[in-house]
Order: sequence, then structure tokens, then C-alpha cells
Amino acid sequence: MMDIKIESESESETSETEHLCMSRRSFLLAGGGAVVLSTLPGMASAVKLVAREYPRVKIASLKDLKTDQPIDFSYPPNNPMSTFFIVKLGEEAGMGVGRKNDIVAFSNMCSHMGGPLNGTYKAEHKAMGPCPLHLTTFDLTRHGMVISGHATESLPQAQLEISHGNVYAVGVMGLIYGQHDNLA
Repeated sequence: MMDIKIESESESETSETEHLCMSRRSFLLAGGGAVVLSTLPGMASAVKLVAREYPRVKIASLKDLKTDQPIDFSYPPNNPMSTFFIVKLGEEAGMGVGRKNDIVAFSNMCSHMGGPLNGTYKAEHKAMGPCPLHLTTFDLTRHGMVISGHATESLPQAQLEISHGNVYAVGVMGLIYGQHDNLA
């Protein structure tokens, strides 16, 4: 609340002055309200980004998946530059699906400079790499995080669902190398 003090004519006939005082509490509440209100215009676009949906695409049958044998696929569809692989690791993994939570899918392109990771799966370490460009290696049991090398981001991981014995890709966690938008 603001305290307003106005001198009456009887107190001082030569000048009228207003003395405005704002309490510390009023100042902090007004400042906090201004900060909160300034973020509202950006909230509408943030909600739109969250609301975008990836297509649900069948990528494999459970019976076709063999432990430590990656299978390549393209996701999102209609984007030949976004190649992924699905692999049954035989041990539990972050965001894994299946009875043992051991089926995962990741991008085939290094997150550092887009180097091809095809054929670099190391079954004994459950890792992908090293990338032929700068030797980055990724841990597939821990969301594709970097084990060693120049990359600073994990491999983009496809979000998977299982339905009626089939594995479906339903989204991607992370930005695919070379894309400004995974769905563009």
C-alpha cells in the first residue's frame, strides 16, 4: 500500500507538495508481479512446443530383435538424414522397454559433428563408438551419455512403446544432429 501525505493549505499556503512513500513489501510485491507478468507472452509458444506430437511408427517386431544385434531404421519418417538403430542390450537401460527394459533406440549420427556411428556397436561394453571423426563413445545403458570424446551432448534417444508384439517409435529425446527441429 502507498502512504500519501498532502499538506493542506492551512499548513503551508505557499506550496502544495505530495510526499509519496512505498513500503518495502509493496515494492517487492510490485516488482515480483512485473517479473511474472513479463514471462507470460513467452509461455504460449512454450506450450505449443510441448504439444507437438511425433508420429507413431512401427520399427520392429519383438521376435526379430536379437541380443546385441542393432537394426537400422529412419525416424521421424520422411527424413532420410535421421537414421536410428534399435538394439536389445540384454541388460536394463535408461528408457528401455520390454520385459527386461533392455530394448533401446538411438541416433546413428554422433551428436558432436554428425559422424556416422553405423557398425560401431560394442556388445561387451553396451556402447556405441568411437565416432570416426573425433573418437566419441556413448553408453547405451545410460541414455546414450558420453563415455569419452569431444561430444558434449548424449546421443538422441528414440522413445519406444511396445504393443501386440511390435516396437513403435513415438518420439525423440534430444535434437538430432544437423536439424533445427526434429520434425522439420
